[in-house]
Amino acid sequence: MSAVHATIDLDDTEGLLEADRDGLLRAAAMAGAQVRATAAAVDEGELATVAGGQRPRTVIWVGGRGAAESAGAMLAATFSGVAGEPIVVASESPPWIGPLDVLVVAGDDAGDPALVTAAATAVRRGARVVVAAPYEGPLRDATAGRAAVLEPRLWSPDEFGLSRYLAAGLAALQAVDPALQTDLSALADELDAEALRNSASREVVTNPAKALAERMAGRQVVIAGDNVATLALARHAAALLLRLAGKAVAAAGLSDVLAALRTGVATQFGDPVDALFHDEELDGPLSRGPRVLALTLDAERAKVAARVSGYDDVDLVGVEDIGEAGAVPVAKRAEQQLATLAVRLQMAAVYLRLVGG
Repeated sequence: MSAVHATIDLDDTEGLLEADRDGLLRAAAMAGAQVRATAAAVDEGELATVAGGQRPRTVIWVGGRGAAESAGAMLAATFSGVAGEPIVVASESPPWIGPLDVLVVAGDDAGDPALVTAAATAVRRGARVVVAAPYEGPLRDATAGRAAVLEPRLWSPDEFGLSRYLAAGLAALQAVDPALQTDLSALADELDAEALRNSASREVVTNPAKALAERMAGRQVVIAGDNVATLALARHAAALLLRLAGKAVAAAGLSDVLAALRTGVATQFGDPVDALFHDEELDGPLSRGPRVLALTLDAERAKVAARVSGYDDVDLVGVEDIGEAGAVPVAKRAEQQLATLAVRLQMAAVYLRLVGG
C-alpha cells in the first residue's frame, strides 16, 4: 500500500472542519446521544412487554449486516460468563425457538428478509421479541404490534450505529435478567466524554483518535484482538476504515499476528512503491512490516503487554491510552470499554479520510 499523502494536517482544526463536508465527525461523535435516546425509550416503558415474568431459556440475537452483527458478537462474548441464560448469536431464528425464549432483531433495514422472517417466526411461536431496527414496512407487518420496539430515534449512517445496537442489547438483557444491570445514562456520558477528547480542536498529543490516525497513516495496518469481544471490535474497525477512509486493514487474532511476526512472514514483504521513493534522510528508516494495533481491555492488559513485549510496531490500544499526554480513568466494565474504543476507532477512521484528501 502506498503512503497516504495528507493534504490537511491533523492539528489544522479549520482545515479538518472545512474538509468534513458530509458531517462525519459530528455523526461519529453522536454515540452518546444514541445511547441516551435508547435509555429514554426504556424509561418510557418500551420494554415493558418483555420485562418481568420468568427468566428466559435463551436470549437470541439476530443481527443484520455490519454494526448490528458486531454488536451481537460483543454482547455475547462479554456476558456469556455472567448471564443466567445462554446468549445465542444467529443469522436467523433457530428452529427450536418458543415461548421460553427472547429474540432481539437488530439492523438498519426494515425489509431485511432475515430480520423479518426471524421476527415473524418468533412471534408465531410465542417468544418475546425486541426490535432494534426501524419499525416500519415488512418488519412492522410481521410482528403486528406484538414486539417491544427500540427503533432508532436519532438517524445516523449504519457505520456509526454500533453504540445504538450495544445500548439496545444491554437494555434488552437487563430487562429479562436482573443480574445484568447497566447504567445507560452513565455509558452515554462516557461516550460523550470520549467524543470530546477526540474533537477536532484538540491536538494529536491529547487526542486519542488523532493519535491512532497518525499511527495508521501511510502504513500497512493490522488490528488485533485477543478475545472474542476485542476481535469482533477489530473486525468492525477494519470495516469502518475501508468504508470511511478507503483503507484496507487486516483484522486478526493476536495469536495469529504474533505467529506471523515470529516467523518473519509479516515483515519480509515491503511496499515496493514506498521503497522506490523512500529517502532515509527525509522519511527516516524504511518500515517493512505492518503496524499492529492490539485492542485490549483493562483486565487483560498486563497479559497482552507481556505477549507483545519485544515486538516492534505493536501498540496496545486500550481505553486509557490517549497518545503522548497521559491517560484517562479506565471504565470498569468491559462493555463500557468496548463502546468507548468503538467511538475512538470510528473517529480515527474519519480523521484518516479527512487528511487523505
